Amino acid sequence: MSSAVVQSPLGKKTTYLSQYKRDLLFPIARKLKRVEINVPEVLPFKGVDIWNAYELSWLNDKGKPMVAVGEFIFPCESPNIVESKSLKLYLNSFNNTKFSSIAAVSETIQRDLSEAAGAIVIVKISPHVILSTQKEKSALSVTENNAVCLDQLDVACDTYSVNPSFLQIENDNIVAEVLYSDLLKSNCLVTGQPDWGSIQIHYVGKTIKHEGMLKYIVSFRNHNEFHEQCVERIFMDVMQYCQPQHLTVRAYYARRGGLDINPLRSTETHFSKDHDQFSRS
Repeated sequence: MSSAVVQSPLGKKTTYLSQYKRDLLFPIARKLKRVEINVPEVLPFKGVDIWNAYELSWLNDKGKPMVAVGEFIFPCESPNIVESKSLKLYLNSFNNTKFSSIAAVSETIQRDLSEAAGAIVIVKISPHVILSTQKEKSALSVTENNAVCLDQLDVACDTYSVNPSFLQIENDNIVAEVLYSDLLKSNCLVTGQPDWGSIQIHYVGKTIKHEGMLKYIVSFRNHNEFHEQCVERIFMDVMQYCQPQHLTVRAYYARRGGLDINPLRSTETHFSKDHDQFSRS
């Protein structure tokens, strides 16, 4: 575990502040883990990390509480990720802080997150908590039309540490498939708390063996790594072992501490406004 992660507030007893404090944010360099999984300096993917914040609140000029749902979109090219507990502490510091408008809140968060990440972070704030039920994509069982659910396969699993050798080609037929599973589980790198998620594998290439893909996903069960790093590891492993022509890996993690993190990595260059689909156009 890197010294930067050890120094983070994650897993430590914490005093929750309710007056705005920007330096609560704790950046962690992406490069530390990318070196470990052999991600080259020129990234082999495009993508974003989409955070949803369901416990965002502040005071208006009259001291009346305002509540909202926030969406923060970090580009995968940013030098840093932000440690999740530090973001929770940072957002909590807004609770008793007065802001003149929702735009002022958005501008403040965008400035601070962009500074921590080392790149421009897109911030969207919806001023009604009820929208959270529409925005929360991290609930398990995220599917698409014509997607293949791997979870119904009757396979024997006995490996719970990452094993990319399960990734195998079934045959040389070129297909365009979307595979998904709700059985993704990994653990926080620092605290060991479980992170539950759904994973989608969109690919064009030789047919990937479905049983092997499911066993590979299950092999993350006892793995300790941050959400963003797990998705990049999956992307790199599938590219190395299956060599698809096109690949998009997307994870939807269940929220914890009022936040969920949904990383997406793709060989494609453009994605739609809702971040769910990449295209080559």
